[in-house]
Amino acid sequence: MESEFDKQVRLDRARKRVKKIKGFYSHLLVYIVVNIMIVIININNLGPGESYFQYKNFFTLFFWGIGLTVHGLSVFLPNMVLGKNWEERKIKEIMEREEKRWN
Repeated sequence: MESEFDKQVRLDRARKRVKKIKGFYSHLLVYIVVNIMIVIININNLGPGESYFQYKNFFTLFFWGIGLTVHGLSVFLPNMVLGKNWEERKIKEIMEREEKRWN
């Protein structure tokens, strides 16, 4: 039977995880909106016969995209690589090690 403390710990972890995911989705939304605005501004500022496809028009899209990718990997990759219960297993392992040290 699960104790009230264990339920609270799981609830806190779930809330923390949801907060991280929500942060990533907010970041993604801002990335999309800002880059659409930049594209519109750049198109409006084109000279006659000038092509949009110039490297200067893609700086923000590219470098911010790298940052967004790293953010996404930090949110979603740990569970894919380490497994869903890795954190709980590691906590139990460390607690057992500490308990043996003190006994």
